Amino acid sequence: MKTYLVGGAVRDALLGDPVSDRDWVVVGATQAEMEAEGFRAVGREFPVFLHPHTHEEYALARTERKTAPGYRGFVVNADPDVTLEQDLVRRDLTINAMAQGEDGTLVDPFGGRQDLERRLLRHVSEAFVEDPVRILRVARFAARYAHRGFQVAPETLALMSDMVGRGEADALVPERTWQECRRALMETSPGVFVQTLRDCGALARVMPEVDALFGVPQTQVYHPEIDTGIHTIKVLEQAALLQADSETRFACLTHDLGKALTPPEVLPGHRGHESRGLPPLADLCDRLNVPNRYRRLAERVCRYHLMAHLAYELKPRTVLKVIEGVDGLRQPEDFQRYLQACEADARGRTGLEQRDYSQAAYLRAARDAAAEVDVSDLTQKAKGQVLADQIRRRRISAIARIRTAWAIHSPENGGPAAPRQPDPAADR
Repeated sequence: MKTYLVGGAVRDALLGDPVSDRDWVVVGATQAEMEAEGFRAVGREFPVFLHPHTHEEYALARTERKTAPGYRGFVVNADPDVTLEQDLVRRDLTINAMAQGEDGTLVDPFGGRQDLERRLLRHVSEAFVEDPVRILRVARFAARYAHRGFQVAPETLALMSDMVGRGEADALVPERTWQECRRALMETSPGVFVQTLRDCGALARVMPEVDALFGVPQTQVYHPEIDTGIHTIKVLEQAALLQADSETRFACLTHDLGKALTPPEVLPGHRGHESRGLPPLADLCDRLNVPNRYRRLAERVCRYHLMAHLAYELKPRTVLKVIEGVDGLRQPEDFQRYLQACEADARGRTGLEQRDYSQAAYLRAARDAAAEVDVSDLTQKAKGQVLADQIRRRRISAIARIRTAWAIHSPENGGPAAPRQPDPAADR
């Protein structure tokens, strides 16, 4: 029995990155021998065990033979005579197909270390084509390491394209697709994930609503990058710079889906794209089984992001309508996510990446003022709709005072706050 550290732990150590999860491969053992050593079997598709003390995962070295479509369509052989190299050859990328022996010796039969040095994401073998999830994984690794100069090897991208052409991407199951997409959104360069899928043709299969944005023009004075798909990628990159969470980044990815449905005769304008974006957003979420909390925020950002850009032009009652529409009074965390997505949208434009977005601070102040309105005296005098109307009037008055304060203290009057200027991000 020999034990090897494998996969991401070896890769991360060679890159000088922190090693968080460690996976092990055991060569020359049987399930009975593992259990006799105190390991607990947990794998369903293939023999995986938890260490009795560290609880790290140990898998028996195995080979796999494709027998049916889908990621469960494999016959697994985990006999003791399976070698380490036979196990590694079925992994996705060479940088993930290295192992380290118990004495620290690196086992690298497919040139993973050299590919790390060359900043190359390259498939190990033709076995790559047997699992379509690997298309998503390669795109995710491209998003993780793009800032370090990594690129997908041309032959690997060609193989991914061939898989898409043969319909392999159509066999992706929603749960695994969403899992990979969610993780990719949290990588350092999530826009690279989208672009890599587009480069191999998979984006049109996985997220056709997003793919449809590419080639759709926008008004140049508002969007110097013009192309809506490029704008979406830039918004994702800004969300990453703002350290937004995955829910916010998904909302950024989907905020402009309605622009793909703008009638050709009115292009490059996109008046009404907010409401047009809701049906394709619903289709995407239904198809990928997107969790409700992601869907809910994405719908709110899609519907109300233009209103945030125009915040300084809105009447107090309209500002309250936006706050209530985003459920900001009851869910301040979601309201902050909404504002962060709108800020990423405003900055996700060529040449405007560093612009100030003071609308977020203004709307935050308006929301807080509305939430802090004292209505204790009203609840003793009124009920039902009468009470609701009175509370609403007080909240509108509180927002009006915030609006006045921001106008009085704007820079042109010698104050510290940002000027009340309409945001050119508004597509009119």
